[in-house]
Amino acid sequence: MLKCVKCGILTETNYGGARLSRRFFVRTSSLKVGMKIDQSLIDKTRRVLIARGTILDDYLIEALGRLGINGVYIREGEDVENPEFSGFGPVSEETQKKIEKLMVADRSRVTLTESVKKRVQEGISYLYSNTDANDFADASKSIASELLKAIDANDALAVDISMLKVSDEYTFKHSVDVATMAMVVAKKMGFSEEEVYDIGVAGLLHDLGKSKVPPEILNKPGKLTEEEFEVMKKHSFYSYSILKNNKGIKDSVKLAVLQHHEKINGKGYPMGLTSGQICKFAKILTVVDIYDALVTERPYKAAFSQRDAVEMLMAMTYELDMDALKGFLGSVILYPVNCIVQLSNGESARVVENYTEYILRPKVVGLQSGRVYDLAYDLNCANIIIP
Repeated sequence: MLKCVKCGILTETNYGGARLSRRFFVRTSSLKVGMKIDQSLIDKTRRVLIARGTILDDYLIEALGRLGINGVYIREGEDVENPEFSGFGPVSEETQKKIEKLMVADRSRVTLTESVKKRVQEGISYLYSNTDANDFADASKSIASELLKAIDANDALAVDISMLKVSDEYTFKHSVDVATMAMVVAKKMGFSEEEVYDIGVAGLLHDLGKSKVPPEILNKPGKLTEEEFEVMKKHSFYSYSILKNNKGIKDSVKLAVLQHHEKINGKGYPMGLTSGQICKFAKILTVVDIYDALVTERPYKAAFSQRDAVEMLMAMTYELDMDALKGFLGSVILYPVNCIVQLSNGESARVVENYTEYILRPKVVGLQSGRVYDLAYDLNCANIIIP
């Protein structure tokens, strides 16, 4: 296990390949699209950022540079895996067989190709810069169609926002994140394809009004004053005002944009509506909007881990619609199958199965002991968590 001094990212190396002559170190500045990484990059919370065997694209190469990683090991051809080495010490053949036997593939996740990311990035940039354009509605629908095709391509029922990024510009990235997650959640909740499509349009457009918020408030690197927050709270109304006279945008989309900060207990904004007054699209947008804001770094705050963000959402049951929250929790994969996590008892373990109803507590196998930890259903594991 190696650690980058600059960024604290851990790298899980694997020296067990049978043909080590095919494994070589490449500086980040010399990486090329299509190279296959031969190590895993793991953050401080033990989440795998880039899995071993991933094919590098432009975004991932750029991300390595931003993380301060000077270089990585690349694999040329297919190495023969040695099951007795995991990067965390020897793994017995018995444990390896147990892992393979118990492994249940995750639900299909949304993936965006580089060409789709480029089209979506160009489209979202156009929308936020040309709100009065005659083709505004058509452009919005075109982007939503791209996202829906990506979801339908592999019948996706889950989302990994780290793989969605289309832009470094927060508003654009956030809009695509919210739209994609909302569509996946709506699909999981049994919405019609037309409704899934419409909520995607609402997600893309929900923050249009931030263009009318003074930049010194929008990007303030500190806590807003009460007066500044009152100005910020108007952005959902501004978004609605931009859309209200556009006959190409459905009323259901406009309403969702207006209400995406309302809370079921009446303590949201801009109108302080309660549960029965809030449309079903807005209830979903509220959940995914909060989640994406929590896990994204901003000038005024550090990003929360995905685990912490989920726990914070789960503590908001008096504010969020339970059906929307359950739909969201069932659509997020925090610990992908085959990733390595650190347990609170000190043992490293490989994830072999996720449970949609208990996303914080997957089934894992200890790499040292070979013990199966069913964190969701085994009472003997009740005091063990993934920190």
